[in-house]
Amino acid sequence: MRILLDTHLLLWSVASSRRLPKQARALLLDAANEVFYSAASVWEVAIKSALRRSDFRVDPTVLVRALVQSGFAELPVSAAHAAGVARLPVIHRDPFDRLLVAQSVAEPLTLLTNDAMLARYGPLVQVV
Repeated sequence: MRILLDTHLLLWSVASSRRLPKQARALLLDAANEVFYSAASVWEVAIKSALRRSDFRVDPTVLVRALVQSGFAELPVSAAHAAGVARLPVIHRDPFDRLLVAQSVAEPLTLLTNDAMLARYGPLVQVV
């Protein structure tokens, strides 16, 4: 399976947090799966960390180093990904989550998330 991690699962994964659901942990440890993180997630962390959001207390530079060490593959944001957001129904208002959905559709990748609302975007979204 080709997996794109949403931002919270990505943060919990690199921090080895107990908040990472067991099902997500199992998918990440399965060598048959290819795991990606989006450059948009790093951008989201940078913005929300600067705004001092309590759920984004992480230095983006430290996060990037951890991601390099994680073995996850970086998924850059392309113009096609950005344009794909316009084709999505307005189910979720968070622009970062919408971009992750557009990336999962374009690539295709399974978007692994903890946000049940994103499941309404269809079968490429898996809630754990």
